[in-house]
Amino acid sequence: MTNTPAADQDAIETVRKLIKGIDIAMLTSVAEQGLVSRPMKTQEVEFDGDLWFLTMKDTEKYDELIHNPNVNVTYVGKSYVSIRGTAELVDSREKIKEFWNAAYEKMLETTSDDPNLILIKVKAETAEYWEMGNRTKLVKELYKKLTGKKSDDSRLNEIVDLSHAGQN
Repeated sequence: MTNTPAADQDAIETVRKLIKGIDIAMLTSVAEQGLVSRPMKTQEVEFDGDLWFLTMKDTEKYDELIHNPNVNVTYVGKSYVSIRGTAELVDSREKIKEFWNAAYEKMLETTSDDPNLILIKVKAETAEYWEMGNRTKLVKELYKKLTGKKSDDSRLNEIVDLSHAGQN
């Protein structure tokens, strides 16, 4: 599938609108025993194809990401959004200070200078979303799927390729 820059930007904008205002996401990583999901606070930056999370180096998720950077991030709000991507651990004091706030200090019982703090940058590759804003349409489409009737052209969900987002 070849994306044009306009299509890439449209896909990013759609995902941006769908996840805007959803503070907590479920980050799924690959552990020795299989997939593991945990709630994470998304950093308050405009989605541009990358998602940012703050964590500590002395956690299981850190070790999991060192061994396997493949992740999935799920958002639930007015819509459902599932983003598949690759995680990169970013050890940048400047970036951590940019995201830092008093809530982290209380929650993590540390300061932004703590060398144990690290950022997770998820480079989105694909996003699948289900728009749930129109309940009548949703019920109608689900009924059609359950009864095997043919659905109209309007789709409940879309998959968008974000792998070229932000590349020049």
